Amino acid sequence: MTSVRVDKRHDGNEAADSASGEGYHRALGARQIQMIAIGGAIGTGLFLGAGKGISKAGPSLILAYALAGLVIFFIMRALGELLMYRPVSGSFSEYAREFIGPFAGFVTGWTYWLFWVVTGITEVTAAATYMTYWWDIPQWLSALVFTVILYGANLISVKLFGELEFWFSMVKVTAIIGMILICAGILTLGFSDAGDTASITHLWDLGGFFAGENGIASTLMTLQMVMFAFLAVELVGVTAGESKDPKTVLPKAINTVPWRIAVFYVGALIMILSVVPWTEFQPGVSPFVAAFEKMGLGVGAAIVNFVVLTAALSSCNSGMYSTGRMLRDLALNGQGPKLFTRLTASGTPLVGTTFSAGLMMVGVWINYQWPGEAFNYVVSFATISGMWAWIMILVCQIRYRLKADRGELPQSPFKAPGGIWASVFALAFIGLVVVTMGMDAGNRVALYGAPVWGLLLAVAYLVLKARNPEGAAFAKRS
Repeated sequence: MTSVRVDKRHDGNEAADSASGEGYHRALGARQIQMIAIGGAIGTGLFLGAGKGISKAGPSLILAYALAGLVIFFIMRALGELLMYRPVSGSFSEYAREFIGPFAGFVTGWTYWLFWVVTGITEVTAAATYMTYWWDIPQWLSALVFTVILYGANLISVKLFGELEFWFSMVKVTAIIGMILICAGILTLGFSDAGDTASITHLWDLGGFFAGENGIASTLMTLQMVMFAFLAVELVGVTAGESKDPKTVLPKAINTVPWRIAVFYVGALIMILSVVPWTEFQPGVSPFVAAFEKMGLGVGAAIVNFVVLTAALSSCNSGMYSTGRMLRDLALNGQGPKLFTRLTASGTPLVGTTFSAGLMMVGVWINYQWPGEAFNYVVSFATISGMWAWIMILVCQIRYRLKADRGELPQSPFKAPGGIWASVFALAFIGLVVVTMGMDAGNRVALYGAPVWGLLLAVAYLVLKARNPEGAAFAKRS
């Protein structure tokens, strides 16, 4: 039987430098944190979703990724400034609770938890689908096996989670770097079936750089797809309470964001679109598969299928990790059931992870009932719920910086470049993305679901507050 303990919550400032402040074990080293940060920015949004973006916007998708990447860097540096002020697990809801109010913390914690539960369901569904490439086995069986394995790994120890994420990320990074090197070789040496036609001029000769059907408007309409590709990059903030040396490791990981995006997104797309004309891409077809086929490398489809399988499992693994910690943070603050505070002897949130994994099992049932349509049934509003965490990070950084500049709080040793204005720009950009989502019928369902979720949270919060109106969980921190 797994042993458990319940830890009392220490003051947030005490927790900043102490693992025992939250009960977690600081078992994640620099190597693992770096790969979690790298892997968080690389997912199925690049390996699969970029094909649809290319067919819509042409080469200008590169600009969309570059601009969105700049915004992601501002978000991550804003998060870094907060983390160095007070590195805690469950950071998003903690900062929302401190700088905006208890209701904001409540909404942020539960929304980020929902984001990862939904993402876990979609990704385990996707992984089960990819398995059918090699074996004719029921999707629900693959989904069940993957869910159980990742659940068990997350309960054993945070170090095992870190190791799994390290190797999942290594596969993704190796695949992209390999593709870039192959494309560079084709462009310079002219080998393979694509050698005679490959040219950097493909980026502007085939209808211009903004070659989409509606020009720049087509580029703008890909922004929600581009931002979806970057969801989970903020996961490194959740690891703050379990990093061995957060004040050294986290800034280094965050500062790798610009080159990660420059290499893995901008660089990879420049190379691929130079080898394969953008007009040959189709929605639903991986640009990596299309590039391998153009090169005459038949093994490409199998390679990409393996890579996207690991990307899906990586995302589900991250979901298992983060959901348990978010539920525990809510419970420690009196905004969730107390049983979620329980930890195993190895320092993992037992009940929270088990509860979340149980909900992810819904994905197994969906795969059993509707194996052909499973993915479409569960991708409702992952993007909008994930972006809520980004909004909270930016708003909290603005409020923190204003207080620190007035001398009310200590200055962070890792200040975000651009200060509050960079965060204001990032907020405006996210607002633009939400507007484009409203203009796209295929993505509008996310905006319909968000108010319903918000209403449910408001009712739940009022009920909890009515039961304990004087509780510390409902008093704004000074």
